[in-house]
Amino acid sequence: MALDHWLALCAVCWLGAASPGPSLAVVAAATLGGTRRAGLAAALAHGAGVGLYALATVTGLALLLAGAPGLLLASQLLGAAYLAFLGQRALRSPLTFALGGGAPGHPGRDGFLIAFLNPKLALFMLALFSQFLAPGAGWEQKLVMVGTAAGIDALWYSLVVLLIGAPAVRTRLERGGGWLGRGFGVLLLALAGWMALEALRTF
Repeated sequence: MALDHWLALCAVCWLGAASPGPSLAVVAAATLGGTRRAGLAAALAHGAGVGLYALATVTGLALLLAGAPGLLLASQLLGAAYLAFLGQRALRSPLTFALGGGAPGHPGRDGFLIAFLNPKLALFMLALFSQFLAPGAGWEQKLVMVGTAAGIDALWYSLVVLLIGAPAVRTRLERGGGWLGRGFGVLLLALAGWMALEALRTF
């Protein structure tokens, strides 16, 4: 893969990762509800989920998902339901969700599933890779593209974790106490509702 093409791929992957959404809320919640380690676990697991969709794209599985509206809708609704579950969990445990109180659940699992249960990632990868994957490309180029997408995603969210997990930032956020958990809970529930409505509207 030519260097200029790879740099362009990196730029688009970074823009996709940096777009605010459910993934950012989940990674931030893991960090602020527990420790940097919990946040990094969520960030790296999310990158693994993105890498899985990237691998599916270069092997042609994303084409199947794009051509099966019923399967796509079911996956979208399942992702929204899991997001709602995370929101309800945050609302039920506002005190343990406060800074330093220990992140509830399994941040690695949550980070992976919030990516894995988002079939729009497959469609994004399909649209993205179609611009850079040359006809007859070998596995070397394909693996570079998969590694780039997964690596940039994990790197971006890891940087987010390091930023919001910094002592100065945490001290300011800590003043919110248990309300922080409730705020993330409401945000996650709102995102879940929006995802479900969008999925049904576009079906």
